[in-house]
Amino acid sequence: MGNRNEIIKYCREYLQVGEFEDYCVNGLQVEGKPEIKKIITGVSLSQKLIREVIREKGDMLMVHHGIFGKEIGATPRIEGYVKGRIKLLLENEINLAGFHLPLDAHPEIGNNISLAKNLGLKNLKSFGIGFIGEPEKEMKFNDLAEFFNNKYSFNSFIISAGPETIKKVGIVSGGAADDFKEALKNGADTFVTGEPKESVVRAVEESDINLIAAGHYNTEKNGIHNLGELLKEEFKIEHKFIDIPCEI
Repeated sequence: MGNRNEIIKYCREYLQVGEFEDYCVNGLQVEGKPEIKKIITGVSLSQKLIREVIREKGDMLMVHHGIFGKEIGATPRIEGYVKGRIKLLLENEINLAGFHLPLDAHPEIGNNISLAKNLGLKNLKSFGIGFIGEPEKEMKFNDLAEFFNNKYSFNSFIISAGPETIKKVGIVSGGAADDFKEALKNGADTFVTGEPKESVVRAVEESDINLIAAGHYNTEKNGIHNLGELLKEEFKIEHKFIDIPCEI
């Protein structure tokens, strides 16, 4: 059994939360019971996910996309779907914790480093919250696109404007399509992210770089799962990841 405050303190220190300017609270967002036997992790907060936590008898829900400032405003108004989610958490004494940019950027368990490792990239270097690296063996762009489509059973958005044989891949998960420019500056010929963006489509083509948008949710599953497994070992508590996709 773990203590809620100790778990949150450990996560904030491990993820170096203080190093990031974010538009959400990275840490405890809704207070529930103080003692934790079971943590449930998931990517995006929803009533559907909370009901799974209740069914699993979880004491803490830890997510990547929790309650964001833009949803409650500068002068907080707890209404609509936000009210429904918080009400369900409070009624069942479930703690809600969220970790956003620190979990994207973490060099050991984060979303971006995990994607880089899944692709077998070497000579990894960070740029912003992302990572860039080189394939260990010859890699064709079409094979990389197929890898993501098969991994997530999802038709990635693809722009083939760079070389057929790729030499350097930049990765920034989620809604980071604009970061192709930073990847390009760092020598990438291929950029992997979550969501496409209208304003970058022609810019990517005109910059002679490949782009794969494999899904916002898809590209951000690894980090929160990894964090849950880390807490399981550190605090000797149960952990379960609940997969509730919300790609479009």
